[in-house]
Amino acid sequence: MKHVFVSLLATILITPVALGQNGDEIRGTDIGVSFNLYDFKTAELIRSNSLSVVLRDKQFGNISDMSPGIGLHYFRGLKKHIDFGGSLNASFLNHPFPDKPDNGIDRLLLQLEATAQFKMVSDKYWVQPFLIGGLGGQKYYIHYGAYVPLGVGLNVNFFDEGRLFINSTYRVPITTATANYHFMHALGIAGRISKKKEPVVITPPPPPPPPPKDSDNDGIIDDNDKCPTVPGVAKYEGCPVPDTDKDGINDENDKCPTVAGLAKYEGCPIPDTDKDGINDEEDKCISVPGVARYGGCPVPDSDGDTVNDEEDKCPRVAGPVDNFGCPIIGIKSFEIVFRTGSAVLLPRGKSVLDTVAAYLNRNPDVSVTIDGHTDNTGSDKVNNPLSVRRAEASKAYLVKKGISADRMTTAGFGSTQPVADNKTAEGRQKNRRIEVKIKG
Repeated sequence: MKHVFVSLLATILITPVALGQNGDEIRGTDIGVSFNLYDFKTAELIRSNSLSVVLRDKQFGNISDMSPGIGLHYFRGLKKHIDFGGSLNASFLNHPFPDKPDNGIDRLLLQLEATAQFKMVSDKYWVQPFLIGGLGGQKYYIHYGAYVPLGVGLNVNFFDEGRLFINSTYRVPITTATANYHFMHALGIAGRISKKKEPVVITPPPPPPPPPKDSDNDGIIDDNDKCPTVPGVAKYEGCPVPDTDKDGINDENDKCPTVAGLAKYEGCPIPDTDKDGINDEEDKCISVPGVARYGGCPVPDSDGDTVNDEEDKCPRVAGPVDNFGCPIIGIKSFEIVFRTGSAVLLPRGKSVLDTVAAYLNRNPDVSVTIDGHTDNTGSDKVNNPLSVRRAEASKAYLVKKGISADRMTTAGFGSTQPVADNKTAEGRQKNRRIEVKIKG
């Protein structure tokens, strides 16, 4: 039932006005009156926050915050999709001025404006959405100002005699000291005051004499048609042109009579020289197989490292395949560079991290993980948080060197991932380390 209702409504909206319409698609001259609402609060919220915030938080001004008013209107069609509008609007309200205190007194606001309505459809349709743009001037108490009205609206045309209109405009001040941003919403009616054009009556010509009989309507009279019941062409004396593959090219001129093609290829399909499934007319690399999203060319490899740009994390710098197309960072891990039992970096550790920072500055597309490890001296309760603090200390040092924190992820593994035997002093020293790896 819902689909039926929507279909019916859509049919009404797109159907031309059938009754009372003289066929003229340009609007006549109308005068009208409207009820208006002035909204300064929503405009202030948009400017102090943003349109997205107002929409997200539904911070629209309530009707109780708006000031009522009336308007007198003059409309005249200029072209099929452009109407001129002149309006005089009035309201008693407390007009806020930028950088001026609110005196709390309601005074008369008069606004006179000229606008153009850019209609989506011509005047022969029932419903006409439109955009508004123009220029206006206002007087409030002793203040004169100017503004630009911009907005949207909708006309409902009643048999070309009158119309209901609704619009909403955002008034952008030109004189910012004597005018302010605000919305005005209008609902009104307008009636036609100009005469309708008289319909042009065209006298029909006398009926032509009956043509010779042509049973198949192919333009060849039955007396000369060898196939009088089947449409054909004169070349074949009224019989159809033979076209085995139904591509519109008769078999006599078709070099591929059993495969549909195009006339420019003499009835054959568009060729695909490199057999990549993209025909030569759409293929920018005719002789090299490629993919559609690159116009038939292969996926590019900007740095020539055999890792295409879609899979290359460093597309502008060559690197091996097993490192995602990025250069080897130059240092994957380093031994203890912190003060014993703490996360305070020693000078040797800072020197190593300077090397990492230089690499990351050269390769802005690379992100890394920083993993902290310890030997098995002490308990996990001590080693685990110590390894995390050391990784975080390394990250903090790199941030000071200008590397974005978003490019680094830290983790601490305590003594769970040794790379050497913890039974020897040499092995324990190797296990007390920080590893910097390119993210996969």
